Amino acid sequence: MNETLATFIPMTFRRRGVQFIAREEEQRVHDVTLIEGLARAFYWQHLLDTGVMNSGTAIARAERRHPSVVNELLRLTLLAPDIIEQFMAGQQPGTLTLMWFQRHRLMVDWHEQRQLIASFQEDV
Repeated sequence: MNETLATFIPMTFRRRGVQFIAREEEQRVHDVTLIEGLARAFYWQHLLDTGVMNSGTAIARAERRHPSVVNELLRLTLLAPDIIEQFMAGQQPGTLTLMWFQRHRLMVDWHEQRQLIASFQEDV
């Protein structure tokens, strides 16, 4: 018997990274770039909280990055926990990217953040 077995892995390649779709019926797309940005931001915040680094500028020097990049990403630590969970589950709006967060101010109020996320979902 000469049978061929094929496997389909649901993923799409985008300019900002690889996005994996968990299940087609759910259309969950993990924005790897956004998740990596979140992880980096929380790691840097941990360095600040524990006193390993004393400022975003010190982190930028150690990581060989521009200070604005570090400070822009550190704002992600202000996101509401349920929004972060939504991103980790691949349920973020497709147009809400790490680049968007780097170029726009993030409000501190979690209710306003939820309204912002909802406004992106209405645009789809």
